[in-house]
Amino acid sequence: MDLDFSDNYIVRGKFLLKETETEYKGKLTKEEGRELLASEKLKLHQLQEKLYADGSKSLLIVLQAMDAAGKDSLIEHVFGGINPQGCDVTSFKTPSEKEYTHDFLWRHYIALPAKGKIGIFNRSHYESVLVCKVHPEYNLNEKVWKTVDDFDEAFWKKRYESIRNFESHLAENGTTIVKIFLNISKKEQKKRLLDRIEEHDKNWKFSVGDLAERTLWDKYMQVYEEAIKETSKSHAPWFVIPGDDKWFARVAAIQIIIDALEGMKLEFPKLSEEDLKELDGARKQLESE
Repeated sequence: MDLDFSDNYIVRGKFLLKETETEYKGKLTKEEGRELLASEKLKLHQLQEKLYADGSKSLLIVLQAMDAAGKDSLIEHVFGGINPQGCDVTSFKTPSEKEYTHDFLWRHYIALPAKGKIGIFNRSHYESVLVCKVHPEYNLNEKVWKTVDDFDEAFWKKRYESIRNFESHLAENGTTIVKIFLNISKKEQKKRLLDRIEEHDKNWKFSVGDLAERTLWDKYMQVYEEAIKETSKSHAPWFVIPGDDKWFARVAAIQIIIDALEGMKLEFPKLSEEDLKELDGARKQLESE
């Protein structure tokens, strides 16, 4: 049974989104997947504790997907067992008026994880080359450009370059970056949107705006493919995970994240001889009470 998810789903070289799977077709069963997720959550908890204790590095996880792909539930099921003090989740919505007064990376930079912590971006700086490329008029809110005619191919090339430089800078300064795209089919999205309408406890998740964006599915697939090809680098790789089966997406994601943490070669701090003597003195003092 091949469970090397990091190697299976990483994007290297030539990449065509239409040739990637949205369904898991391997031998792992749903029940086996659930058992594996439970055991891997314990491992993730231990690695997060080591990351926090080491204090010299951080982990940034970028989650991107179409609407209803399961980003929120993946965060809940994968990270539900770790220490919340060592993990921050930031969900990026439409930029505020204040955020529009800065460059497009500013609000993401101030949300980055500190050393010793895990940061999760639920949507991210990639929205500026995804939704803003499908709807270029959104860029006019930055008040730098006058018309949508300014957003030519050269403009988008510079945006990709800015993102690559941003991520390269982070990697050079102790942040390991893992970028995950949950790849769902249009058919599966339809099913999940209908579930949101038909199940009362999911009604709050449904937005009529989701239907308008759904009509632009092919355009979104194009801009996702371009963004992933332009920015999947060894120091900040993209992983494209089949997303139609939520249980599998969670198992694949947690193993990719664990591989990233293990690759950081984390260590618990080693005490000096003087510190060890102080510990011995403290032990003796407590034992003598």
